[in-house]
Amino acid sequence: MHESDFMKQATQHHGHGVDDSVHLPAPTPWPMVLSLGIALMITGMVTHWVISLLGLVLTLRSMFGWFVAVLPHDHISVPVQPESITISSSRATRIVVPVAEEHRKQLPLETFSITAGIKGGIVGGIAMVIPAALYGLLRYHSVWYAVNLLAAGGFVSWAGESNAFMAQFHLLGLLAALGIHSFTTVLVGLLYGAMLPMFPKKPILTAGFVAPLLWTGILYSALGVISPILNARIDWLWFIPSQIAFGLVCGFIVNLQVKVRTTQFQSLPFSIRAGIHSDRSHKKDYAQ
Repeated sequence: MHESDFMKQATQHHGHGVDDSVHLPAPTPWPMVLSLGIALMITGMVTHWVISLLGLVLTLRSMFGWFVAVLPHDHISVPVQPESITISSSRATRIVVPVAEEHRKQLPLETFSITAGIKGGIVGGIAMVIPAALYGLLRYHSVWYAVNLLAAGGFVSWAGESNAFMAQFHLLGLLAALGIHSFTTVLVGLLYGAMLPMFPKKPILTAGFVAPLLWTGILYSALGVISPILNARIDWLWFIPSQIAFGLVCGFIVNLQVKVRTTQFQSLPFSIRAGIHSDRSHKKDYAQ
């Protein structure tokens, strides 16, 4: 087959006809309404059945409207006017052409191991307990209030309990809070181990303040759905310092660990891995 014939068939296959038009799906707003209806039905499962009923009505109406909007013609032809666009830049461009046997770039060249994140999460979790226990001691004269408050997220029967009950020692609450706290802090510690190499300039600032404040903002908007009991009793002015304490200690511990060489570092020449030449001079040789 001739090359021009092949290009002509490929163009017509992708929607370009002899009239210089392209076929696109017919525009309709009903898919967005359908997604909103499904979201409301799911939200009503944890809030109120009226919201689920509203979502069901929107879902059924959007399904009917979608079918009516696209049938019997589900595509429209949009005229296409070809034009040549010249891309220019005033910046000097330097193209580095790697050799054929060089691996694809993987950044960073060094990262922390999984054990580094686990260590940081454990020590950071211990540091986080200090502000929480201090809050319970000053506010309710008991170090067990914060422990029972965290455990109450898993016990629906504790929703109506008094502050005096929450300030008492409960073995079941201690075990539940220990499991929830350990699982959460280890997961966040693993996240810190993967995140800190991406911020080599100010890792402690990122781990100690930016990440805890971002995490606190997400919890503030979603805790009412995740744990209404905890959301009704939590004191955010004390919760934020405890998150910052965790972030500073966890980031510090993770940053102390020895980094692991990635595959990209192992693929570099021996002179660079041994420190004789820098990676920058290696790229300069390729560019020349």
